[in-house]
Amino acid sequence: MKGLVIKNTGSWYTVLTDDGQLIDCKIKGNFRLKGIRSTNPVAVGDRVTVGEGDWITEIEDRKNYIIRKSINLSKQSHILAANVDQAMLVVTVVNPQTSTTFIDRFLASAEAYRVPVILVFNKTDLLDEDMRRYQEAMVNLYHTIGYECYQISACNGDGVEVLQPLLKDKITLLSGNSGVGKSTLINCLVPGASQRTAEISDAHNTGQHTTTFSEMIPIDLSLPLSQSKGFLIDTPGIKGFGTFDMEPEELTSYFKEIFHFSQDCRFSNCTHTHEPGCAVLKALEDRYIAESRYQSYLSMLNDKDEGKYREAY
Repeated sequence: MKGLVIKNTGSWYTVLTDDGQLIDCKIKGNFRLKGIRSTNPVAVGDRVTVGEGDWITEIEDRKNYIIRKSINLSKQSHILAANVDQAMLVVTVVNPQTSTTFIDRFLASAEAYRVPVILVFNKTDLLDEDMRRYQEAMVNLYHTIGYECYQISACNGDGVEVLQPLLKDKITLLSGNSGVGKSTLINCLVPGASQRTAEISDAHNTGQHTTTFSEMIPIDLSLPLSQSKGFLIDTPGIKGFGTFDMEPEELTSYFKEIFHFSQDCRFSNCTHTHEPGCAVLKALEDRYIAESRYQSYLSMLNDKDEGKYREAY
């Protein structure tokens, strides 16, 4: 029996079968040993085969996935979601502040696996004049690079209506730091979803993890689940985003503007750090490449230094 994994609680996987059943499944221990270096070899969004006893026996080939290093196990990865049409990264400039390094790491990972990303700047209702200028500068930066950007307030609904058409008939991964308002946004986008929300932790100015597992939420709750085409994949809030299995020579191509200028470098194996005739360093000097993006690139080049990814980027 074949189906779609729509929920992952860590030990159980809820599968929506092709004939419309919902089955809670497990995976056998030896399934984890088949060359999959992941804390969750089965991810939400996977197409799977369910065998006798409700065991998942096979994963179909994935068209893409979003992956990061496991926080606890440096040699393993954690797959946020598989087979997605797009990702929607929710960021905030205040309460909490999302760093550009975190954004850039997420974008680079998405580029590596060919997942389009939409940036959603939430909590516009909390911005003072200086914060608003800073957010506008960030929006301008990422829009210039080629990413869609939207400014909203999920709390009062401002701007949320422009996001809804973007979700139609698509599987969309919703991600972001803890506390940026993903659950509140889901409640706006899918009335009746009743996602739990929590207050920001005043002690640390970071979010509490209100989502503890990944789940696919149908966009149109009026339809039977088996007829749903559009889904939001809600994932636990993440504090850091360690990149996984990226070779230094590949990294340039995951930064759109750096790749553009790298075509004119004197050396084909240029690392864009010190080489003579480096067009990227020249573009950085001429401010065609943002310093924040270049610093993110350098931090990912240095990811071979174990432990870097553990920091709260």
